[in-house]
Amino acid sequence: MSAPSTTRYEAEGLRGFALALLQASGLAPGIAVDVADVLVEGDLLGHDTHGLQLLAGYLDQLAGGQMTRDGAPDVVTERASVATWDGRRLPGPHLVRRAVAWASARARAHGAATVAIRRCHHIACLAAYLEQPARDGLMVLIASSDPATASVAPFGGTTAVYTPNPIAVGIPTSSLPVLIDISASITTNGMTNRLHAAKARGANPWWLDSDGRPTDDPSVLHASPPGTLMPLGGPDAGHKGYGLALTIEALTAGLAAHGRADPPEGWGATVWVQVYDPEAFGGGAGFLRQSDWLVDACHGSAPADPSRPVRLPGERGLGRKQAQLRDGVMLREGIMEGLLPWGERLGVSPPPAR
Repeated sequence: MSAPSTTRYEAEGLRGFALALLQASGLAPGIAVDVADVLVEGDLLGHDTHGLQLLAGYLDQLAGGQMTRDGAPDVVTERASVATWDGRRLPGPHLVRRAVAWASARARAHGAATVAIRRCHHIACLAAYLEQPARDGLMVLIASSDPATASVAPFGGTTAVYTPNPIAVGIPTSSLPVLIDISASITTNGMTNRLHAAKARGANPWWLDSDGRPTDDPSVLHASPPGTLMPLGGPDAGHKGYGLALTIEALTAGLAAHGRADPPEGWGATVWVQVYDPEAFGGGAGFLRQSDWLVDACHGSAPADPSRPVRLPGERGLGRKQAQLRDGVMLREGIMEGLLPWGERLGVSPPPAR
């Protein structure tokens, strides 16, 4: 598997490079800003399979017409605090940011608000949308499925039916927000593809071969017949990941009324965004009293390994973000190399190394 490069780049330089590539590919300026911001945020937080690693694929989709360059989503239905949008295959980072803003404003008025998005393009790193709403005192939940792809089998099965189906939650506290970003499978398609390309094995058996046997070999997904990603919970408790995946399918495809029962349209997503304002429930101060207690109790739990104290989800990512904003972003080998041909083609110079 490729290791982190020793080359670092200023975050603003990477953001400017991504923005220039996207605009040179015809993406509307305001939409391009959202995409560039979200991709670089993914790398800052350490989710490097869902950061700038995705940009070359996005540019290819723009060039081929599979990603819409401009315009707004179509409103399918809208009530005071609930909406369903047809994303028209606009970039996912733009649509999700727009949905979080829509739901945040209405949560302030009504306590909670929800947006379901059908026909959205890929939405990148879910954790990249969480920090600011949580720092603003709002709890935000985001879930996603890709109706055109299947790589996870239902528990006990051997044929893929659904995707890793991630769900992310941003929880306010009096200090760092808790940022949860998990999926219904043990690993992701992005990590599987990276390991397969590097001819590397997983740290543990994260996959099932076509006969349903656990393996640490990611190449089983590319075999004939193909294997699958192991559901969260593994061989003994994979029914829990299976149940989570079905829940996310209902929240995304079910509420948007568009998903696997429809003809596939290519790489994309069906998305669910929900925002809560604690002030409308037991009050913001009461919410923070509870979340702060949990943070303190988790930090105070005696660690199994004294050299590795207990952390809260997102804590390492936010620490990595601050370090990389200070010291430069370290991209994995191959990410910048994959973007250089696009820069030459589109007349966009890469950022200087730090």
